[in-house]
Amino acid sequence: MRERPWPRGLRRPPETVVGGRRALKAALRPVTEAVLARRRLAWLNEAGMRIGTTLDLRRTAEELAGFTVPELADGCAVDLLESVLRFQQGDHFEGAAGTPELRAMAVSEVPGLNLAPDPVGEVSVYTADRLVRTCLTTRKPVLVTRMEPSDFHAVAPTPEAADLMRRAGVHSYLAVPLIARGVLLGLADLVRAGSRTPFTHADLALVMELASRAAVYIDNARLYGREREHVVTLQRALLPRSSPSTPGLEVSSCYDPAGDPAAVGGDWFDVVALPSGRTALMVGDVMGRGLAAAATMGRLRTVARTLMALDIAPERLLARLDLAARDLEEDQVATCLCAVYDPCGSTFRIASAGHPPPLLTGSDGTTSFLDVPAGAPLGTGVIPYDPIDCPVPERGRLTLYTDGLIRSRTAGLASQMERLREAVGAGVPGDGTVCRAVTERVGGDRSDDAIVLIAAARPLAPEGDVYVRTLPPDGTAAGQARTAVREQLVRWGLGDLVDSTELVVSELVGNALRYGNAPGELRLLRHERRLSVEVSDSGPDLPQIQRADVSDESGRGLQLINMMCRSWGSCRTPEGKVVWAEQDLPVRGGPAGPR
Repeated sequence: MRERPWPRGLRRPPETVVGGRRALKAALRPVTEAVLARRRLAWLNEAGMRIGTTLDLRRTAEELAGFTVPELADGCAVDLLESVLRFQQGDHFEGAAGTPELRAMAVSEVPGLNLAPDPVGEVSVYTADRLVRTCLTTRKPVLVTRMEPSDFHAVAPTPEAADLMRRAGVHSYLAVPLIARGVLLGLADLVRAGSRTPFTHADLALVMELASRAAVYIDNARLYGREREHVVTLQRALLPRSSPSTPGLEVSSCYDPAGDPAAVGGDWFDVVALPSGRTALMVGDVMGRGLAAAATMGRLRTVARTLMALDIAPERLLARLDLAARDLEEDQVATCLCAVYDPCGSTFRIASAGHPPPLLTGSDGTTSFLDVPAGAPLGTGVIPYDPIDCPVPERGRLTLYTDGLIRSRTAGLASQMERLREAVGAGVPGDGTVCRAVTERVGGDRSDDAIVLIAAARPLAPEGDVYVRTLPPDGTAAGQARTAVREQLVRWGLGDLVDSTELVVSELVGNALRYGNAPGELRLLRHERRLSVEVSDSGPDLPQIQRADVSDESGRGLQLINMMCRSWGSCRTPEGKVVWAEQDLPVRGGPAGPR
């Protein structure tokens, strides 16, 4: 039957109108819920594009806090556990026994709210009466739909902040844990204020889903940072921690790791003090990345340092290092550059194994690349290596580096080399940060770690000096050497060492006369707490300590030197060899130096 319409001018009974609205709402409820569900899904999908855009931990936390304000809350703070940031498994605590420390990572709020949250970067410890502590210990969200006066003190970090929250009209609070892969990372807490509707259980479900997704991004950044920290720690552990005494040189160095942990590893440098005040400098780069390259670098540096301690010429050192590189199971190659500085002649002897050329800066600031013959990289088996001898003016500088400093994704090699030359010649800071200044000046979008090593020639210290004398090639050489040593030590105020040094130089000259054809040159070097004596000759054989029987009349000279001196040794030269011995200088008014 067709319903008869109401007469014109008469109203439908109120209960009928209400009943119709209720029926209409009930009919539209599924449609409304479907629209809201689509909006929430779209909002969560947008979160996936706006959160986790980088692998920076702080940036990811800021993206999470910024995404929730103002769409979902009027204020949001993201705090992470301090133990997690230190890459420790300290996220398990129960009740009052644990005292979780949280570091504020990001805060976002609508303009004018002024809630005074924990300052970003500071660490806070929360007591058991705080809702934050409840969220962490239970790993469950905390929802306060309508905040009572007592709730403000359980939410705010300080009583002053509680008063600010009350005056700002905050009326609803929500805290959710950040859990990824079973690890509790921290929490995010949100507030609503003013005329905004309080948080509901539907909001809670939405925030939990957002927190679950954001926690994965935060954990990815944490794991990325942990991997980079481990690789960089290994790399730094394999590099020298301090520089030895370098007479006539002022050495500065810096290591700048790459941002990508997969790109870290392989670069190394070393500074080794050699006899007679000479200094060996080395930089190298294994052609690989990651832990494998760092491990290979450590093995090569150990071999190189051992060879340098034997006072081997740079070109011969690289040849032996090439043999060692070929024996490595990793089948990797490396570039390397070695330079030995002699303070007496202010010269560098340099050899290269496929490494970028060093730069020489004059006293006037003029900088140019040295034309060092670039031999084949270590491990390829293509030897020998050709060295060059380069004089360095007083206050001049030699700059060594690895190719990570000039490697760029956007700029060409020629332009980067020119930028490096300009950066090196731009001046030297007076606070010892010259290498860091060069790295910053070159700049660029580097994708590899870089090392800069700068050696500036300087006059010997006031307590340091050199004495050189040519000896005759006959039996009078020993007497002249003893006389020269006695007179020079008296001038230096080292009369306590005259007797022992005369005995040492007599043995060195005697060996040169007997086994080295004839002595060539006597050199005394006083630097800091050492006195070096060396005698050169043209003989090819290096001396060795031999066992002498009771009836033998010779063979005890080196044994005597070994007992009297701090150290001794020999090295080959283009003209023959040099035999040297070092003694400790007497300490005036203090304890004796280490032996």
